[in-house]
Amino acid sequence: MGSRLLLVAACALVDADGRVLLAKRPPGRPLAGLWEFPGGKIEPGETPEVALIRELEEELGIRIAGKCLAPLTFASHAYEAFHLLMPLYVCRTWDGEISARQGQELKWVRASRLGDYEMPPADEPLKSVLRELL
Repeated sequence: MGSRLLLVAACALVDADGRVLLAKRPPGRPLAGLWEFPGGKIEPGETPEVALIRELEEELGIRIAGKCLAPLTFASHAYEAFHLLMPLYVCRTWDGEISARQGQELKWVRASRLGDYEMPPADEPLKSVLRELL
């Protein structure tokens, strides 16, 4: 029997300067201290886009139109307790000012500098895709 499948959606928010927003996982959470793309679990009955719109409003206080989310690639990674499947979207347009609503550290990073930030194993392969895009 395989491990359970965890569906998570993530978004590479890209600013006018071509930088990507990373969020640091807070202490007390699994993989604390690692950097990741904002997003979260896809709840039952949600599409990845709906989950991202909800999560980005909860985490960052911004509103995103579904049509502004462009699917880029996905991660498929076997962790010990579950298998993660994570579509990654790119978004360059949103309403509102980005703020850390859950006390998480946020940083705008050039694609060429993504290698300087330690990310969860599932996120690592996404760095090269973003470097090619940006």
